Amino acid sequence: MPPVTASPADARLALLEQWLRTDLALAPEGLAPASADASFRRYFRVHARGQSFIAMDAPPGREDLSPFIAVAAALGRMGVNVPTVLESDRARGFLLLTDLGSTHYLAALRQGANPDRLYADATETLLRIQVAGAAAAEALPLYDAKFLDREVQVFPEWFLKRHLGLEPDAALLELIASVSALLAASSLEQPQVFVHRDYHSRNLMVTRERNPGVIDFQDAMRGAITYDLVSLFKDCYIVWPRPRVLEWLRRYRARALAAGLKAGAHDAEFIRWFDLMGVQRHLKVLGVFARLWYRDGKAGYLADLPTVLDYVLETVADYPELDALGEFLHAVVVPGFTAAQARGLGA
Repeated sequence: MPPVTASPADARLALLEQWLRTDLALAPEGLAPASADASFRRYFRVHARGQSFIAMDAPPGREDLSPFIAVAAALGRMGVNVPTVLESDRARGFLLLTDLGSTHYLAALRQGANPDRLYADATETLLRIQVAGAAAAEALPLYDAKFLDREVQVFPEWFLKRHLGLEPDAALLELIASVSALLAASSLEQPQVFVHRDYHSRNLMVTRERNPGVIDFQDAMRGAITYDLVSLFKDCYIVWPRPRVLEWLRRYRARALAAGLKAGAHDAEFIRWFDLMGVQRHLKVLGVFARLWYRDGKAGYLADLPTVLDYVLETVADYPELDALGEFLHAVVVPGFTAAQARGLGA
């Protein structure tokens, strides 16, 4: 990407450049956007002193640097390849980080990289986080029933109401509440571990040293053992055939049991946990991706909604207890989805 310069309207970027030049005496040759983010954080690649760094801009009042710094330190102690915090200015919301490179898993996979090799590395790192992170997980916020339900509620609020133009009636809200309770119960019956929460192909970096590099971990919580597996194997940005996903999942479970983790009584129970966790995550993501456009003006995520909706439709078809949700989706959501996408993408 070409270098960026601060415009009169971008006071934050001007302040970041001043911090780098004056406070850190870096004399950067230029700043270039380093990655997209679904939050208010921005990342810039900085070339200075013959090296490459990442500068994070996290506006105070909108983003808190403390979780990023704490989780980065915890993961680093576990031996996970995460950016090192080199400098920080918490008052102004700036961090200077080591650079893990510019090739994330999604780009590598689209360029023909071996998925089995990349995903084997990713699952090994995830196991390291879950096993070595047991003590650190105790200090993280708990993914409890209230939080899980609050996530699901963005589905009716932003996907149904805002994107599809539907007004949920009392019966539909009751259905969503009952589905949310079922999904939360499944999540909470699972072993609770250190959860990255966005462990997917855009947040895993291909690196020359320890693969993968792991980023965007600041929202970590203590939650279900299958949550990060859903993010990884039912990725919102790339789809793998169900037989391949099940093969990866069974290999992970065998490795988890060998490492001393509890992973269900048998494969079938673990797969059920995984699938229901996927429905919870993807209902949330349908709402979040719609919100990113209608509230935050980030249209890029709308193109990923069909993939996310397909995940939900495929899974509810396999579980009779989700029949009512499936009937609603097929009767109401699917018929109006194409038009809603056209309106959103054409806006």
